[in-house]
Amino acid sequence: MTPVTDPSKMPDLLAKAETLVEALPYLQRYAGETFVIKYGGHAMGDPEAQRDFAEDVVLLKAVGINPVVVHGGGPQIGRMLKQLGIESTFVGGLRVTDAATAEVAEMVLAGKINKEIVGWIAGLGGRAVGISGKDANLVLAEKVTRSEPDPNSGIERHVDLGFVGEPVAVDPTILTNLANDNFIPVVAPVALGADGATYNINADTMAGAIAGALGAKRFFLLTDVAGVLDKAGSLLTDLDRAAIDALKADATITGGMIPKVETCVAAVDAGVAAAVILDGRIPHAMLLEIFTARGAGTLIHR
Repeated sequence: MTPVTDPSKMPDLLAKAETLVEALPYLQRYAGETFVIKYGGHAMGDPEAQRDFAEDVVLLKAVGINPVVVHGGGPQIGRMLKQLGIESTFVGGLRVTDAATAEVAEMVLAGKINKEIVGWIAGLGGRAVGISGKDANLVLAEKVTRSEPDPNSGIERHVDLGFVGEPVAVDPTILTNLANDNFIPVVAPVALGADGATYNINADTMAGAIAGALGAKRFFLLTDVAGVLDKAGSLLTDLDRAAIDALKADATITGGMIPKVETCVAAVDAGVAAAVILDGRIPHAMLLEIFTARGAGTLIHR
């Protein structure tokens, strides 16, 4: 076979070479750094998106970055509860979790989903270890308290969400040890409380707390939207706290995006260099954000 030497006849190969060269400064910048990735949403339910995500994680580890994956699983918990005939109720977007629901949540999160993700990574040559917040005292949880207005009187009333918690302390030793031994930690959002009870934790919140405790270089929040959008629907690529406060004040940031943005701000305040809200539906969105000048999501920084 005669090699092609005319550059005009191999544009695809040249484009690949240019992409690798563009990535070089980012590879150098991030070598040895820790990236925490919150994985959930549509990307979890689509086989092609699952493979893309696992490829990204394995590639990050291969080039010297230490990825830590924290996953959600709300829809899968909902499906299992339905199969078992257990009714779910929600308050402020949080599932009210009684003892039966808590057992199912732990089974789905720390069992089925966690080991599926470990399996995807292993299938591509990565070495993943599945754990939950319980393991090695990774996360200490505290019961979440919420209130809502009474529908008749309008007076605020306490709502018991059951076994729903939030992280109050993180000991990242197990994650550091696993990363140093060339493993990829995959963390389920379940943790013990000081009372010995098991608590289900919002995966965004759990991932942000872990990112802060690790002093991660990047915290990636994979979602089902492009990122933070302005009122014309265009992506806002770079935000700091002042800009976020202004966007909340004029109702540009509303609804479900508010807690996501607040989680990112809290992570940055806790020591993360920057957080990124990213569309997990885009193939290899994480690689585009990390290794290209243009990026692919909304970067949130100090």
